[in-house]
Amino acid sequence: MENSKFISHSTKIYLDRNLQVIIGITLIAVLGSAGSIGPVLPTMASALQIPPEKIGLVITVFVVPIAIGTPILGVLADRFGRKQILIPSLLLFAVAGVACSFAPNFRTLLELRFLQGVGAASLEFLALTLITDLYAGKSLTSAMAFNASMIGISLTVYPLITGWLATWGWRYPFLLPMLAVPVVLAVIFFLELPSFEKPPKFRLKVYLRNIWHSVNNRQVLGLLFAVVALFILLFGAYFTYIPILAADVFAASNVTIGMILATMALSLAFVSSQVALFSQSLSEFTLIKISFVLYTLAVIVTPFLQNMWLLLIPSILFGAAHGMCYPATQALLGKLAPQDYRAGFMAVNATVLSTGQALGPLLAGVAFGVWGIAGVFYAAAGFSVLSLGLISKLFVTVD
Repeated sequence: MENSKFISHSTKIYLDRNLQVIIGITLIAVLGSAGSIGPVLPTMASALQIPPEKIGLVITVFVVPIAIGTPILGVLADRFGRKQILIPSLLLFAVAGVACSFAPNFRTLLELRFLQGVGAASLEFLALTLITDLYAGKSLTSAMAFNASMIGISLTVYPLITGWLATWGWRYPFLLPMLAVPVVLAVIFFLELPSFEKPPKFRLKVYLRNIWHSVNNRQVLGLLFAVVALFILLFGAYFTYIPILAADVFAASNVTIGMILATMALSLAFVSSQVALFSQSLSEFTLIKISFVLYTLAVIVTPFLQNMWLLLIPSILFGAAHGMCYPATQALLGKLAPQDYRAGFMAVNATVLSTGQALGPLLAGVAFGVWGIAGVFYAAAGFSVLSLGLISKLFVTVD
């Protein structure tokens, strides 16, 4: 994207107005996630008299339209433009989200959460696409790292805010999606996008074939596998079974578990903020390899810990690994994303990411059923080592 006048080489990339708007989009995307809505679920289940086994549907119905809609919206964003998809998506997220606070019953709440998920479907991958549109080289890595660090901070702050609002009632946290409205205004008035020459005629079959060709190479496949693997490890061994280990083995309270998980998010935020510095002397691929070493260390030490607070060790290691791996993979994928179908390409990346989030708890559950709680972490260590070997074999360094 040498023709873009928006590429920034400033070390203070966080001062760039375009990136600030994109971060706003990312923070809205995170706002609807399981981590943000989690503190409200117990209060909601009690108020609506919903059995615990069904309350998880509030999360499921939000994720389903994201998984289905992401590839479709990627095509539309390349065909009609980024803002044309972003603005209605943000507005739908805000309206449906706020409407949840007025839902008279559980069924209506689920329907509104589904609509909110439709609004959220484009946000994360378009934020990554916009970063790739606007930055190149090390500036791209810096922008991806700053975006990841903001995700880490939001994963720490949002549960605290929603938990505090939930003390007044489960409906109050659902007023937060109104924050998408000022982001819409920022997109309209402040987000400056480079102009790309579009092909005179859009042919869907040709477009899809081109995306397939761009994905079907060793570099991209290696990176996409890295994305799947890192989210399998994070959502399987860490987010699902570290809390179970803390509760069942160490009798940790919900507050204590929340503090342990918050440590991971803070570590993620800090390490992501340093990735631009690391990338000056280390390649993005080297950072990915280091991150999988850290993932392996995090899970292999966990079964040997004899004190609840020692769980801070794998938490910090997981955060550091994710803080390196996520921005590095996204930066490298951004470099490989073709200009004419970049949104569709990044939508494939987002779909793969969601697949990792879904597979993680399932695979960890299988390991738990066969080998018990310690087996989950040993299996995760083996998977991490195998992933590092496969990624190294598939990957060819991107200049």
